[in-house]
Amino acid sequence: MSETGLDEINKQIIDHLQRDGRMSYATLAKTIGLSEAAVRQRVQRLLDNGLMQIVAVTDPLTLGFARQAMVGLRVNGDLRVIADQLAAIPEVDYVVICAGRYDLLVELVCTDDAHLLDLLNEKVRTIGGVAAVDTFMYLKLAKQTYAWGTR
Repeated sequence: MSETGLDEINKQIIDHLQRDGRMSYATLAKTIGLSEAAVRQRVQRLLDNGLMQIVAVTDPLTLGFARQAMVGLRVNGDLRVIADQLAAIPEVDYVVICAGRYDLLVELVCTDDAHLLDLLNEKVRTIGGVAAVDTFMYLKLAKQTYAWGTR
């Protein structure tokens, strides 16, 4: 096994599920060359150990969320505490502590511009330690993928 805990069979399982998360255990077993029970156990172990998630990915636009934005924040104080406060906001779907110009990057999903303004003004900017906020409104999502493989 590699340092990530993934052997070649686990990598194959992840690769196939990244392409089709609804693939049945029977089809996956046949493709990989294991029994259905063995595949089921391996998938469960990957899920239990946090190495993989199987989730439904939606298109926010089709669900009535017409405005998405990436927000770069410069903050004073404990980055982890502020990141946790931001993560608790329902409209926040992505929080990254980073190095460089911004201390935190946050993605917001909103119904419209008024919702975005309220969110920035009443929730994000009011968190203690937030010093500066730069908002990058999405015009078009050109690419989004979750299939980066296991390398």
